[in-house]
Amino acid sequence: MAPIDKKTPKTRSAIKDVVTRDYTVNLHKRTHDRAFKKRSPWAIKSIVQFAEKTMGTKDVRLDPKLNQQVWSRGVRSPPRRIRVRLERE
Repeated sequence: MAPIDKKTPKTRSAIKDVVTRDYTVNLHKRTHDRAFKKRSPWAIKSIVQFAEKTMGTKDVRLDPKLNQQVWSRGVRSPPRRIRVRLERE
């Protein structure tokens, strides 16, 4: 095994930085073939899952305005696509 050089500084992970990005989440492909009464709840869960995956964190909080926008057309027909701003602190 090669010796470890202690003079080189450790590389810092960029995952800790404060990052804000805009994404378009395609809810249509995530809620396709779902029962009518489960579409909007599934869309909310899909947005949370998308945020966890892209931002690399388990702590995801949705703004109430985003929740209202998804539910604006009822439980049966959430919007096909939604624009979200994801922010990691």
